[in-house]
Amino acid sequence: MFKKVLVADDLGSINLGVLTIAKNLGLNNVERVEYCDDAYLRIKKGLLDNDPYDLLITDLSFKEDHRTQKYPSGEDLIKVLRKETPNLKIVVYSIEDRLQKVRRLISQYNINAYVCKGRKGLEELSKAVEEVYEDRFFISEQVSHALSNKTTLDIDDFDVLLLRNLASGKSQEEISLDFKQKNITPSSLSSIEKRLNKLKIQFSASNTIHLVAIGKDIGLI
Repeated sequence: MFKKVLVADDLGSINLGVLTIAKNLGLNNVERVEYCDDAYLRIKKGLLDNDPYDLLITDLSFKEDHRTQKYPSGEDLIKVLRKETPNLKIVVYSIEDRLQKVRRLISQYNINAYVCKGRKGLEELSKAVEEVYEDRFFISEQVSHALSNKTTLDIDDFDVLLLRNLASGKSQEEISLDFKQKNITPSSLSSIEKRLNKLKIQFSASNTIHLVAIGKDIGLI
């Protein structure tokens, strides 16, 4: 079984439940954190100390407080860890059940399991850990449709970033300037307008406000 496990969740009650499952599975070296930044630092330190974690169980949503976070969400954490620690096994344990978000985590970030919190959540989490240890993928039945090719959308990280900026209240001109300053391409106003028009057509959105609302509804942002 896994030798070193990290649990990232900002709710103490959830952490305790996960720790109970870990104990039942014979996982003796389990640590928990309440911030994604702390999870990132512990995983990086484990690598530097030649004592790496081999499993991360993380939520997606973390409430904001007085601490400024470089990685404010579980998805942000997963994204950077997949680039820097590709061999780390990652299990998502979240209340989030929007299929597009689940699909993105699977297809773009190659998570090893997706478990929905709920009445059967801890039972499924236990099963997921066992399956992932055997190099098998696990997903809760209620979001299993995320694996269907029929619902796959042509969305990439740039589209998600663009929608997030719109959702924060930025105009297209402001987004263009911000992208240029951060060396994000494409950054021209015309390129951004074209990408937004593509997204409007794809989602049948009447305007950018409608597009942002759809993006939130299906879990893109």
